[in-house]
Amino acid sequence: MRPHALTCEERLGRVAIVPLKIVQFLALTLTALALVPSGAHLFALPHKINLVAEQYFIAQNIYRGWSLFGVVLIGALIANLALALLLRGRRAPFAFALFAFLCIALTLVVFFIWTYPANVATNNWTMIPDNWEQLRRDWEYSHAANAIVTFAALCSVTLSVLTTRERTPSGGVGVTSGERPH
Repeated sequence: MRPHALTCEERLGRVAIVPLKIVQFLALTLTALALVPSGAHLFALPHKINLVAEQYFIAQNIYRGWSLFGVVLIGALIANLALALLLRGRRAPFAFALFAFLCIALTLVVFFIWTYPANVATNNWTMIPDNWEQLRRDWEYSHAANAIVTFAALCSVTLSVLTTRERTPSGGVGVTSGERPH
Protein backbone atom coordinates (compact mmCIF):
# COMPACT_ATOMS: atom_id res chain seq x y z
CA MET A 1 0.00 0.00 0.00
CA ARG A 2 1.28 3.48 -0.83
CA PRO A 3 1.90 5.45 2.39
CA HIS A 4 0.56 8.77 1.09
CA ALA A 5 -2.43 7.57 -0.97
CA LEU A 6 -5.67 9.47 -0.34
CA THR A 7 -8.03 6.52 -0.08
CA CYS A 8 -10.47 5.02 2.36
CA GLU A 9 -7.39 3.92 4.24
CA GLU A 10 -6.58 7.49 5.26
CA ARG A 11 -7.21 7.41 8.97
CA LEU A 12 -8.75 9.59 11.65
CA GLY A 13 -7.14 7.83 14.56
CA ARG A 14 -8.18 4.30 13.65
CA VAL A 15 -11.33 5.34 11.73
CA ALA A 16 -11.27 5.48 7.93
CA ILE A 17 -12.16 9.00 6.78
CA VAL A 18 -14.59 8.14 3.97
CA PRO A 19 -16.87 5.93 6.12
CA LEU A 20 -16.68 8.56 8.88
CA LYS A 21 -17.73 11.30 6.47
CA ILE A 22 -20.66 9.17 5.28
CA VAL A 23 -21.83 8.58 8.86
CA GLN A 24 -21.39 12.27 9.68
CA PHE A 25 -23.47 13.21 6.64
CA LEU A 26 -26.20 10.70 7.55
CA ALA A 27 -26.28 11.80 11.19
CA LEU A 28 -26.58 15.47 10.20
CA THR A 29 -29.13 14.91 7.46
CA LEU A 30 -31.37 12.50 9.36
CA THR A 31 -31.27 14.62 12.52
CA ALA A 32 -32.24 17.70 10.48
CA LEU A 33 -35.09 15.77 8.83
CA ALA A 34 -36.25 14.55 12.27
CA LEU A 35 -36.63 18.20 13.27
CA VAL A 36 -39.13 18.90 10.47
CA PRO A 37 -42.31 17.35 11.96
CA SER A 38 -41.60 18.30 15.57
CA GLY A 39 -40.69 21.83 14.48
CA ALA A 40 -43.94 22.08 12.52
CA HIS A 41 -45.88 20.96 15.60
CA LEU A 42 -44.04 23.48 17.78
CA PHE A 43 -44.90 26.39 15.50
CA ALA A 44 -48.52 25.25 15.09
CA LEU A 45 -49.07 24.83 18.84
CA PRO A 46 -50.08 28.44 19.66
CA HIS A 47 -52.71 28.34 16.92
CA LYS A 48 -54.12 24.93 17.84
CA ILE A 49 -53.97 24.65 21.62
CA ASN A 50 -57.19 26.57 22.28
CA LEU A 51 -59.34 25.24 19.43
CA VAL A 52 -62.66 23.67 20.31
CA ALA A 53 -62.87 19.88 19.93
CA GLU A 54 -64.40 19.79 16.46
CA GLN A 55 -61.89 22.28 15.03
CA TYR A 56 -58.95 20.60 16.73
CA PHE A 57 -59.85 17.14 15.47
CA ILE A 58 -60.25 18.52 11.93
CA ALA A 59 -56.83 20.19 12.18
CA GLN A 60 -55.29 16.91 13.37
CA ASN A 61 -56.25 15.30 10.05
CA ILE A 62 -53.43 17.16 8.30
CA TYR A 63 -50.96 14.82 10.03
CA ARG A 64 -52.18 11.65 8.32
CA GLY A 65 -49.14 9.72 7.11
CA TRP A 66 -46.67 11.66 9.25
CA SER A 67 -46.01 8.48 11.22
CA LEU A 68 -43.64 7.58 8.38
CA PHE A 69 -41.25 10.14 9.86
CA GLY A 70 -40.61 7.46 12.48
CA VAL A 71 -38.28 5.85 9.93
CA VAL A 72 -36.25 9.06 9.81
CA LEU A 73 -36.13 9.22 13.60
CA ILE A 74 -34.86 5.64 13.87
CA GLY A 75 -32.31 6.42 11.14
CA ALA A 76 -31.14 9.49 13.09
CA LEU A 77 -30.86 7.40 16.24
CA ILE A 78 -28.75 4.76 14.51
CA ALA A 79 -26.60 7.28 12.61
CA ASN A 80 -25.83 9.28 15.75
CA LEU A 81 -24.98 6.11 17.67
CA ALA A 82 -22.73 4.95 14.82
CA LEU A 83 -21.03 8.35 14.80
CA ALA A 84 -20.44 8.22 18.55
CA LEU A 85 -18.99 4.73 18.25
CA LEU A 86 -16.69 5.80 15.41
CA LEU A 87 -15.45 8.76 17.45
CA ARG A 88 -14.72 6.94 20.71
CA GLY A 89 -11.60 8.37 22.27
CA ARG A 90 -11.97 11.66 20.38
CA ARG A 91 -13.11 13.75 23.37
CA ALA A 92 -15.28 16.64 22.11
CA PRO A 93 -16.43 15.10 18.82
CA PHE A 94 -17.38 11.91 20.67
CA ALA A 95 -19.17 13.77 23.48
CA PHE A 96 -21.17 15.85 21.00
CA ALA A 97 -22.13 12.77 18.95
CA LEU A 98 -23.09 10.84 22.09
CA PHE A 99 -25.20 13.76 23.30
CA ALA A 100 -26.97 13.91 19.92
CA PHE A 101 -27.71 10.18 20.15
CA LEU A 102 -29.06 10.57 23.71
CA CYS A 103 -31.26 13.50 22.63
CA ILE A 104 -32.78 11.47 19.79
CA ALA A 105 -33.30 8.56 22.20
CA LEU A 106 -35.02 10.97 24.61
CA THR A 107 -37.47 12.02 21.88
CA LEU A 108 -38.55 8.40 21.59
CA VAL A 109 -39.07 8.19 25.36
CA VAL A 110 -41.19 11.35 25.28
CA PHE A 111 -43.14 10.02 22.30
CA PHE A 112 -43.98 6.71 23.96
CA ILE A 113 -44.87 8.26 27.34
CA TRP A 114 -47.07 11.14 26.13
CA THR A 115 -47.66 11.28 22.36
CA TYR A 116 -48.41 7.66 21.50
CA PRO A 117 -50.93 7.14 24.34
CA ALA A 118 -52.82 10.22 23.14
CA ASN A 119 -52.86 8.84 19.60
CA VAL A 120 -54.19 5.50 20.86
CA ALA A 121 -56.82 7.04 23.18
CA THR A 122 -58.20 9.14 20.30
CA ASN A 123 -57.82 6.47 17.62
CA ASN A 124 -55.33 8.79 15.89
CA TRP A 125 -57.53 11.81 16.50
CA THR A 126 -60.66 10.37 14.91
CA MET A 127 -62.56 9.81 18.17
CA ILE A 128 -63.23 12.42 20.88
CA PRO A 129 -62.89 10.89 24.37
CA ASP A 130 -64.02 12.73 27.52
CA ASN A 131 -60.45 13.62 28.49
CA TRP A 132 -59.49 14.90 25.03
CA GLU A 133 -58.27 18.26 26.36
CA GLN A 134 -55.67 16.57 28.60
CA LEU A 135 -54.70 14.31 25.71
CA ARG A 136 -54.34 17.37 23.46
CA ARG A 137 -52.04 19.05 26.02
CA ASP A 138 -49.95 15.88 26.32
CA TRP A 139 -49.75 15.54 22.55
CA GLU A 140 -48.97 19.20 21.78
CA TYR A 141 -46.46 19.78 24.57
CA SER A 142 -44.69 16.46 23.98
CA HIS A 143 -44.16 17.50 20.37
CA ALA A 144 -42.94 20.94 21.47
CA ALA A 145 -40.49 19.35 23.90
CA ASN A 146 -39.30 16.98 21.19
CA ALA A 147 -38.69 19.89 18.82
CA ILE A 148 -36.41 21.52 21.37
CA VAL A 149 -34.61 18.24 22.14
CA THR A 150 -34.22 17.44 18.43
CA PHE A 151 -32.82 20.92 17.80
CA ALA A 152 -30.30 20.30 20.61
CA ALA A 153 -29.39 17.01 18.88
CA LEU A 154 -28.90 18.81 15.56
CA CYS A 155 -26.67 21.44 17.17
CA SER A 156 -24.69 18.74 18.96
CA VAL A 157 -24.10 16.54 15.92
CA THR A 158 -23.11 19.65 13.97
CA LEU A 159 -20.56 20.52 16.65
CA SER A 160 -19.30 16.95 16.54
CA VAL A 161 -18.66 17.25 12.82
CA LEU A 162 -17.06 20.69 13.17
CA THR A 163 -14.70 19.60 15.96
CA THR A 164 -13.53 16.38 14.28
CA ARG A 165 -9.97 16.73 13.02
CA GLU A 166 -8.60 14.57 10.25
CA ARG A 167 -5.15 13.05 9.95
CA THR A 168 -3.06 14.13 6.97
CA PRO A 169 -1.34 11.54 4.75
CA SER A 170 1.91 12.28 6.63
CA GLY A 171 0.20 11.40 9.92
CA GLY A 172 -0.11 14.93 11.31
CA VAL A 173 -3.30 16.71 12.18
CA GLY A 174 -4.85 18.60 9.28
CA VAL A 175 -7.03 21.66 9.40
CA THR A 176 -10.70 21.01 8.68
CA SER A 177 -13.88 22.91 9.31
CA GLY A 178 -12.02 26.10 10.18
CA GLU A 179 -10.18 24.48 13.08
CA ARG A 180 -6.52 25.28 13.82
CA PRO A 181 -4.10 22.47 14.67
CA HIS A 182 -2.72 22.44 18.24
